[in-house]
Amino acid sequence: MTFEPEGTHSNASMRNLHLLHGTLPHEVVCTENLTPFLKLLPCKGKAGISSLLDGHKLFDANWQTMAVDVKPVCPEDGTECILQIEQTVDMVLDIERSKRPRDNPMPRPIPTEDLVCDNSKPYHGGDSCFPLDRTSEMSWSLNKVFGRPLKGSCPLTTEDGRDSETVCINVPHEREVQERTAADLVKKEHEDGYLRCYKISPNLDFDLILPEQYLSSNLPLSHPSLHAFRSITGHGQERGGVRAILTNPSLTSPVRFVYLESLPWFMKPYLHTLRATISSSTAPLPDQYLEPQQAPNTADPIKQMYYRPAVDRHRGTHLELLLELPPASTLTLTYDFEKSLLRYTEYPPDANRGFDVAPAVIRLLSSSSSSSSSNGSSLLGASEYLRTTSLLLPLPTPDFSMPYNVIILTSTVMALAFGSIFNILVRRFVAADEAPGYGLVSLKGRIWALAQRLKARLRGKGAKDE
Repeated sequence: MTFEPEGTHSNASMRNLHLLHGTLPHEVVCTENLTPFLKLLPCKGKAGISSLLDGHKLFDANWQTMAVDVKPVCPEDGTECILQIEQTVDMVLDIERSKRPRDNPMPRPIPTEDLVCDNSKPYHGGDSCFPLDRTSEMSWSLNKVFGRPLKGSCPLTTEDGRDSETVCINVPHEREVQERTAADLVKKEHEDGYLRCYKISPNLDFDLILPEQYLSSNLPLSHPSLHAFRSITGHGQERGGVRAILTNPSLTSPVRFVYLESLPWFMKPYLHTLRATISSSTAPLPDQYLEPQQAPNTADPIKQMYYRPAVDRHRGTHLELLLELPPASTLTLTYDFEKSLLRYTEYPPDANRGFDVAPAVIRLLSSSSSSSSSNGSSLLGASEYLRTTSLLLPLPTPDFSMPYNVIILTSTVMALAFGSIFNILVRRFVAADEAPGYGLVSLKGRIWALAQRLKARLRGKGAKDE
């Protein structure tokens, strides 16, 4: 239910399609992923928007993601089908941080002459200032943010249209945008007036400069259709729970979506503990969502469920729920799980940190899909996906220093035991007079003692004669 094939597929090929879904929640995207990503592009990252993708800037962003979507496309004229590859890079940049030089990225305080002080403060004076928040739009340019201008264009087609436009910027009507290039360019504003697109020359640098400016209006932003929050509950080393809070912010429209949980095999949920409760906000709900003599939070929001249990060390748990959430309401989804014991060889080097659990995948169905049958047999249509944050699951961790302690203790005991037993087996205890060479040693001793006495007597007689 969560993932549907996109593109052109015949009825015969649909029966032979298989879905492979995998997650690596602990793996982070790095430059090793950016390099092959750029090699898939026609210009290999040397022209167009991709020329701005520098690893230092991309992975220093507050939030970033990369995606590659592949689907078959068959033209209507019956010509040969092709594979369409769509590559996407999303970034959320802190402009002030991105404008810092790479060789000296330390933050610098705002110069005194650029500070805007609050004059209403009683301590305001020549040497005291309470700075106010910036009310104007910050100045920035492609060269200052990414460290380089845009290196020409890499058009997908020579025909006029959206595909021939190299750069598009979405700003308010009154926002001043300056273009810097060595040749003429084609500029086009779309119907809404917020989107401005440029068609630039292939071999010339291009830069967009937005100076500091005070704006009376902001760019209209689209509101999300669903808010999702997911966390782990409970305590102890044996059991725990998962709680997902899903909120429909719309006051008039319901939302229908598919909720997918892909859990590791060592996290075994109890399906009989699955609970889904709806709590409405202060806004009244439409009548079609209120059953006679029944509160809105008692309706079962789960329309369909698919569950595949886990197999130890082979596959994880697969749980899919088709849910419908009324307007201005919040759905709380909870279930309990049991933690399995792992072999000591299955723990990562940072076992005390915990194990990463993949985020839940939520597919928002379109209105056409929402009107489909309740059995979920027809869920095709335009849809969007969102993902929750990943979870950190603590598991019972053994004392990995115990084998070393046992080895040291065992080695010490064995050394002491071996030394004692070896002495008992090899060493022979006898009397002093029975030892080999005892007579010769005693004879030498007596002769030496006699010589010493004679020497002493001779010295004594010599002293008397004097």
